[in-house]
Amino acid sequence: MSRAREVSLAGKAIRPNQHVCAFFSSKEEEYRVLMPFIKEGFERGERAFHVVDPEHRTTHLKRLGEAGIAVDEAEQRGQLEVRRWQEAYLRDGHFEQERMISLIQEVLRRGKSEGFPLTRLVANMEWALEDRPGVDDIVEYESRLNYVLPQYDDVVVCTYDLAKFDAMVVMDIMRTHPMVIIGGILQENPFYAPPDEFIKELHERQ
Repeated sequence: MSRAREVSLAGKAIRPNQHVCAFFSSKEEEYRVLMPFIKEGFERGERAFHVVDPEHRTTHLKRLGEAGIAVDEAEQRGQLEVRRWQEAYLRDGHFEQERMISLIQEVLRRGKSEGFPLTRLVANMEWALEDRPGVDDIVEYESRLNYVLPQYDDVVVCTYDLAKFDAMVVMDIMRTHPMVIIGGILQENPFYAPPDEFIKELHERQ
């Protein structure tokens, strides 16, 4: 178990090495639930790595500023990094699982090597709705992350808009995360399936 300090997420104190899916019905709900978690990280000198819709990046930075985060200074000292989809999941116009898992590991390792006690990674997952090669692998990718994330003392939160993903995808995504936020409430996920089990099931379906 991680020796790092507990973090607060959606009103609960949890150990930091977590992979969480967060389902929201609106951007307002998403920021209401996640902003205290994001702010706490800055107040504790931790690193923030966010992946956002390219059309939303400016608004996202504005929201952070309105919450009292000194955005420019945080970016300059490397405490805050906000990447667009094409700089993370959709590099070269397509999604590739291995490449993205390697990037996640690189980001978490770099945070530690640069002296930050923890990285709080928040990723908007609507890139999977784009008409791009590889995006259908999102469910397997989310499951495979569970092989590597337990090795790190960090928190990874994947955000999904319930209005944009169909029910079958939502159910599969939920099963790939040990913890889940629904209705603004964080809970251990009773539907979670370990990656060996879930990936085998995915391949059998195909």
